[in-house]
Amino acid sequence: MKRWLAAMAVALGAGLVFARAQISASDVPTFDAVRAAHPPSESRLLDRSGRLLHERRTDLSLRRGQWIRLADVSPRLKQAVIAFEDRRFERHHGVDWRALAAALVDTLRGRPRGASTITMQVAAQIDRSLGAGTRRDVRQKWRQIGAALALETRWRKSEILEAYLNLASYRGELVGIDAAARALFGKAPAALDRAEALLLAASLRSPNAAPARLAARACRLGRPPGGCAALQRLAETRLRGAPTLVPAARLAPQVAQRLLRRGEATRTVSLDAGLQQAASESLARQLRQLASRNVRDGAVLAVDNATGEVLVYVGNGGALSSASHVDGVRAPRQAGSTLKPFLYELVVERRLLTAASLLEDSPVNLETPTGLYVPQNYDRQFRGIVSLRASLAGSLNVPAVRTLMLLGADEFIARLRELGFDGIDRDGDYYGYALPLGSPEGTLWQLVNAY
Repeated sequence: MKRWLAAMAVALGAGLVFARAQISASDVPTFDAVRAAHPPSESRLLDRSGRLLHERRTDLSLRRGQWIRLADVSPRLKQAVIAFEDRRFERHHGVDWRALAAALVDTLRGRPRGASTITMQVAAQIDRSLGAGTRRDVRQKWRQIGAALALETRWRKSEILEAYLNLASYRGELVGIDAAARALFGKAPAALDRAEALLLAASLRSPNAAPARLAARACRLGRPPGGCAALQRLAETRLRGAPTLVPAARLAPQVAQRLLRRGEATRTVSLDAGLQQAASESLARQLRQLASRNVRDGAVLAVDNATGEVLVYVGNGGALSSASHVDGVRAPRQAGSTLKPFLYELVVERRLLTAASLLEDSPVNLETPTGLYVPQNYDRQFRGIVSLRASLAGSLNVPAVRTLMLLGADEFIARLRELGFDGIDRDGDYYGYALPLGSPEGTLWQLVNAY
């Protein structure tokens, strides 16, 4: 044994010299740099005031939440992690030499075990060449020790612990305490109780261990309220199966899908979260009221008329929609009577008519290449002589067709293209007399911009 200890002392001394020579403090990235290089797998869409609108997964390789400050982590978890992983964390300078010596003795006796401190694990998480998550060779181990010693000269203990909680793998694809707490327990990291903290700390060494094994390990560290049986039940309930991370907000899925990209933590848009919520609820109420008439789809787009900034963008009715993944704001639809105001505006601008001009609302039969076209009003009624103003207010079809005949279909198509209806790409003969009644397709986005 004495010869073992002597050889071990020589090996540790030589290794320490080697480790210090390998890595200096200048080789270690700053804490701020590591935190900035930690993009969450869930990108966030923020409204004009910084309020959360939508959270969407943009990285499918892992599940990582937001970087959480140490002050926002439950003290119970911090205590449990230090007790499990590194009891002398506050007293050593990156390497626990006592634990390392004991581990070397056990290894020589045929019972190999690790002795990595929290600092050493953070060093390996920052520099993957140090063998994080794999069995290291001797050279890697000494380089890891050197990195840990250098890290402690540049970072505070609180920064090292904060980085560890955010960089560690907990279970399955969950990386970081934010994703782990939310996916496994449906809580923010600050709200974890003692039992939950014990299970999370126990999972750090074996993220994919069976729930019963993790519960037993956690129970050996400290008996939680309710005893080991309660901890066992909690583990079986929460740690069984694939964890699910529920988005923190889902107010603007179509906007998030269009704008958020992998590696982008947040993006701020002009939407107003309060208005977005109100519009979504209003659309849902309207769709429920119209369900008996087979109306299942709708969309809402609202802009600031002075600036053009989009304040509300609701792509569809969500769960009530017949196609919940379709963006109803951008999807082409027949425009219907929404084109009539542009027709009347154009003839007034050209001084062909005024708002008081009289139009005839009476039956008319029109010859077309495909046969006879007989336009009808919505209520199948005719009102005789009406003003342009009344025709627009009542959305009458026949006066609109007569107005198009006065102006010319190609003239109206040219104006619609000027207004942004770039999907109207045929001539007047193709769309025919039904042009002002909305026969061509357009999007709600184009329509709102045109108005």
